[in-house]
Amino acid sequence: MDIADVAKRTGVPASTLRYYQKKGLLESLAKPGQRRQFAADVGDRLALIALGQAAGFSLDEVGAMLVNLQVDREKLAAKADEIDAQVKRLQAMSKGLRHAAACPADDHLACPTFQRLMKVSLLKRS
Repeated sequence: MDIADVAKRTGVPASTLRYYQKKGLLESLAKPGQRRQFAADVGDRLALIALGQAAGFSLDEVGAMLVNLQVDREKLAAKADEIDAQVKRLQAMSKGLRHAAACPADDHLACPTFQRLMKVSLLKRS
């Protein structure tokens, strides 16, 4: 499939496709100097790259996992653990913001619950 067709069908700009090729994430079937041609499954590969990036993997990490199309299950589990921890932090932050928005205290700094939330947020930064 021609690079322009891939860009049109997937919405991934040609410049990004060239960059992915340079990084080793995609392989052109054409010889050097010819217009880039990609295998018919390039859309699946691009979807895997997008999924990896959405999960927080760097392009280098995605590339390492795509070498043999064998996914490193330990890396996936570790990334899932990172995401779970981030979700917990965000839920705590959301809860704190909701409390602050509804807190009846005239001064948030005088509210014991808000004080605890501030202390917890400082501890989480360490």
